[in-house]
Amino acid sequence: MKGKKRWISPWADSEEKPSIYHCVSRVVDRRFVFGDEERGKFRMFMRMMENFSGCRVLSYCVMSNHFHILLEVPPMPQGGLGDAELLNRLGVFYGENFVKSVADELLAARTEGGVAGGNPERVAEIHGRFTRRMHDLSDFMKTLLQRFTRWFNRTHNRTGTLWEERFKSVIVEGGTAARTMAAYIDLNPVRAGMVEDPADYRWSSYGEAVGGGPRGNGKKAREGLVRAITSDTDTGFDAGEWKVASKRYRRLLGLALERKTLNAKVAVSGKMRISKNDAEAMESGDNQTVLPDLDMAKMLRCRVRYFTDGAVIGSKGFVNDAFAAARDRFTEKRKDGARRMRGSGKAAAGVLWSVRDLRIGVT
Repeated sequence: MKGKKRWISPWADSEEKPSIYHCVSRVVDRRFVFGDEERGKFRMFMRMMENFSGCRVLSYCVMSNHFHILLEVPPMPQGGLGDAELLNRLGVFYGENFVKSVADELLAARTEGGVAGGNPERVAEIHGRFTRRMHDLSDFMKTLLQRFTRWFNRTHNRTGTLWEERFKSVIVEGGTAARTMAAYIDLNPVRAGMVEDPADYRWSSYGEAVGGGPRGNGKKAREGLVRAITSDTDTGFDAGEWKVASKRYRRLLGLALERKTLNAKVAVSGKMRISKNDAEAMESGDNQTVLPDLDMAKMLRCRVRYFTDGAVIGSKGFVNDAFAAARDRFTEKRKDGARRMRGSGKAAAGVLWSVRDLRIGVT
């Protein structure tokens, strides 16, 4: 493979469909510097960027020295943003006086010359000044990291970079891949031994969705997880679907935690007794409400390098399409893109594929 340029989904600049990315960044020297205050501030800046940029956080987890974000980057709406929507987004980061000055500019441009429509070129220039930073993965992450760094350095009387390197990102297909990645992210504090139940970690999407966010409702987190869980359907960011979607997600998390296992059948008086959770898991079918088998669910309790270094994760067809669109990244010897997962990711082999063939045993 040639070079290490960041992978961007082939349709990122089109109006075809949204792109989903798993993004990760670590503190320099991997120092443990995030306490509750820092994690809370990071989440605040993340939500502000979400409101400003039009990108949507599907799931996230802020740990002591790194974070994970599953981010959906939708295309800019056809016809662009209306003036009211633009001004509303600007209000996230800019003061009232600045937003009013932009509103006055727009009004002058739209009434210029006293003709209907005013000066459309001038209107487009004003919009473009700000919208070029919206619906964009790189700008979302750059602004989030910069704003948090400025706050952190000021608060802790330090200077210099806070982050180890450029953030990592992996393109993720909707459906099984997005659900799996969301669960992998929410299970981070469980893998780290910080909690036994992901619902008990409030600096994650699942913990926020269950326990409520800073304002006590957790609506944003529920909307994001609903989208992650149902990203292969027409369901949007609808917190009203949380009750149904959360059952699927809890089952997925439960299987990964071995709380729901098909091996928990025990003989009682010569008969086989199956718990309610086991019955639910068996009833769910093969791949629509849970991972295809328990081995794949158990995989989520381990660190899976493919999920941070695989470049593209999804079905075989999805990965091959991404490979074809970026053929120039590879040597002529490479004939196709999809590679079976091995090592800690081998349980997903044949269900999820990666464009990178990672070496086994490298952490």
